[in-house]
Amino acid sequence: MTHACEQWVRFDTKRSDSDREDMVAKQLIGRGIHDAGVLEAMRLVPRHLFVPPRLVERAYDDRPLEIGCGQTISQPFMVATMVELLELRGTERVLEIGTGSGYQTALLACMAAHVYTVERHSALLEPAETRLAHLQLTNVTTLCGDGSEGWFEHAPYDRIIVSASAPKLSTILRNQLTDGGRLVIPIGERDMQDLVLVVRCGNLFEQTTHGTCVFVPLIGQGGWEEEK
Repeated sequence: MTHACEQWVRFDTKRSDSDREDMVAKQLIGRGIHDAGVLEAMRLVPRHLFVPPRLVERAYDDRPLEIGCGQTISQPFMVATMVELLELRGTERVLEIGTGSGYQTALLACMAAHVYTVERHSALLEPAETRLAHLQLTNVTTLCGDGSEGWFEHAPYDRIIVSASAPKLSTILRNQLTDGGRLVIPIGERDMQDLVLVVRCGNLFEQTTHGTCVFVPLIGQGGWEEEK
């Protein structure tokens, strides 16, 4: 598969290719990530461009990193796990809830036809948009708002990925899947969740769990109330 992000490597002036190769080999392949598209995208996308300057030297660590507004860029293995569960083949329309720094958005843009991404914090979305534009992406559409119940305007979607935890799966969100579509979301308590894959088959929604995880809370009508 040819990835749109192949052209981005020329922007990588601060970190060597070996950083990403080490991340892929040790954190991803070494822990069971096998999807060739996911591995290639994570080799190519310069993760260090999506973290605050003070954390550039930590960009390829096996851990989440703070990016402001109480949010994080997820651990590389968790990002890879979630994207692998989507089973992208290059033709899909993807809804991403939680743009964050734009790193996962960039990976999805490498692997899908179009990405619709929603972020509630304008202070995160605006720099993410700048990064994605600088990397010459043309297949991403952004929105600042409450993504907890999806983005009905462009529904239905072949894939939905939620980068924040919800107490339960919103019916409105799952109904924005196409027949045969896949949705990945952390569901559970605020301090611990199950990573849930939802596959739609007509009016049936099959759910399977794929390990435990800890994500920041999804705030909004389809998630948690914001803490006072």
